[in-house]
Amino acid sequence: MGYIATLKRIRNDRTNYRKRAALLLSRRRFVTITVSDENVQAQIAYPMAKGDITITSSHSRELTRFGWNGSLNSLPACYLTGLLLGKKSLDKNVDDAVLYTGKNPFTSRVAACLKGIIDSGLRIPASDSSFPPEERLVGTHIAEYAKILQDENKDAYNSHFSRLIANDFDPTQYSSYVRKVKDAIISSNKLDKVAEEKS
Repeated sequence: MGYIATLKRIRNDRTNYRKRAALLLSRRRFVTITVSDENVQAQIAYPMAKGDITITSSHSRELTRFGWNGSLNSLPACYLTGLLLGKKSLDKNVDDAVLYTGKNPFTSRVAACLKGIIDSGLRIPASDSSFPPEERLVGTHIAEYAKILQDENKDAYNSHFSRLIANDFDPTQYSSYVRKVKDAIISSNKLDKVAEEKS
């Protein structure tokens, strides 16, 4: 039995070359979404054989410029980060793209970020059934859980939401914060200008 050579990125399960080849042949701009234990990052790039060219990107840390003090990798944060990316892209006259997941799974947080991008006005092929419901995108489920803990176990409430409370963020009002930040992102004319003024 002979030795069969395989590429290192295949051996390390880092690249799906069939998806990658299809992306290169399509010559379409694509969205990548990366969710870590602390943050979420999204970007739009153009595929090139020698390396992709990033057109624009957004990071959940940027949400603080719009008044966000909540979690940076929750479903609402993913949605707002996607909305921010979409707004930046439209400012650069980018109005369509496709989602590229590569070897990463399509999780609810990725879906929330994608929903934010689409809600900004970008055209991306996606099924509405794949998105989390609206109440989860605005954090209603987090607010309800916080209210239960606040009423039944104050110590658990203070422990679980300690970081948010330290940032003067009331987790029982999660939805109102999300809507305020969403309105701030949508109403901003040029995001670079907003970033300069609030930095």
